[in-house]
Amino acid sequence: MNETPGKKHSNIVLIIDDETANIIALTDILSPEYDVFAAKNGPDAIALAEKHSPDVILLDVLMPEMDGYEVISTLKNMEKTRDIPVIFITGLDNIDAEKKGLSLGAADYIPKPFSPDIVKLRVQIQIKLVNHIRTIKERDEMERQLNIIRDLEAGLIAAKEQAEHNREIAEHSNRAKSEFLSRMSHEMRTPMNAIMGLLQLVKMHGVPDASKEYIDEIDENSAKLLELIDNVLDISGMEYGVFKLAHEPFRVISMFREELEIAKFNTSQRNQSFTSTLDPSIPPVLIGDFKHLKQVMGNLLANAVKFTPELGNISLNALLLQSDSKKATLQISVEDDGIGISEEHQKSLFTIFEQADGSSTRKHGGIGIGLALSKRIVEKMGGDIRVESEPGKGSKFTFTCVLDIP
Repeated sequence: MNETPGKKHSNIVLIIDDETANIIALTDILSPEYDVFAAKNGPDAIALAEKHSPDVILLDVLMPEMDGYEVISTLKNMEKTRDIPVIFITGLDNIDAEKKGLSLGAADYIPKPFSPDIVKLRVQIQIKLVNHIRTIKERDEMERQLNIIRDLEAGLIAAKEQAEHNREIAEHSNRAKSEFLSRMSHEMRTPMNAIMGLLQLVKMHGVPDASKEYIDEIDENSAKLLELIDNVLDISGMEYGVFKLAHEPFRVISMFREELEIAKFNTSQRNQSFTSTLDPSIPPVLIGDFKHLKQVMGNLLANAVKFTPELGNISLNALLLQSDSKKATLQISVEDDGIGISEEHQKSLFTIFEQADGSSTRKHGGIGIGLALSKRIVEKMGGDIRVESEPGKGSKFTFTCVLDIP
């Protein structure tokens, strides 16, 4: 990872290229006007982008291990970096390569060998756009932001009150409950997505320091409520027999990378230790339901974080249990040294609409739907899920799933 010190400027440019000569040349061109940072590989570049929030990124397409397309996909999927304009640097004279980069969110292209004037001009265009947006944000009136915040708070409170009222009505029968929750899940998604979208707009336009805590709280709770709505919708679909798993190819390392990054962030917030081990023999591409497999891992990791105290330890291990030319069976386990679960409460752990321990749930939050949903999902994937736990000594959740090999 390279960082280029120098005179402090108002705008930052990040260069990502595995060739030292290219980095030196681009730095010489841009450093008189901008603060320049550089990285030679994808992981270092992503770390620098998160740390420095550059105004423009110059990204080489052809790099070993993690190419430019994978880097831009990762950056565009991260909230902190998704809006940074990316200019591809490439020697590929290929319209398909250019189309692919633009479809992934690239703002522009600079061909190799590059001209200093072209580099300066194209970076300058993107910097002007960034600065213009920044100026618009600064001109926004504080009163308008506060009014939006109040409206969002009122909408979130109203949505929660309506959800609670609807839950009480739905308790008259299990069938009526499933039918009602399914309908309400669809109806609630629209306003919740609108609330979360408006929140992002508010953040983009800048939030007064006095209101930042409120916005973050609303954002966090909105995400939790939307996750709950999605879970309830899946459960309702299963009750009706209309729930279907996707059957699409996906990159295994990308799936794990996304969940591991979330887990690392969540554990760091609680001063917990997190480790992971991925079996290198797992095929790089598998066919199955990428979204719901991630959902099961996310549920198990979230529970581990929730029920493990500060300074506790959490680990994820993925193993290729068996495979042939057509199918692969994965075994994934999440282990923690948290509060643990008694043998009595383990019996109802995967039962829908029941909780292992009401007192623990009141303390840590949640309604007990995640594990029940996870059990149903892995069973539909041809696997199973089990728990080994002892109060005061932590828990280990292990599930298997069968996926197709391309």
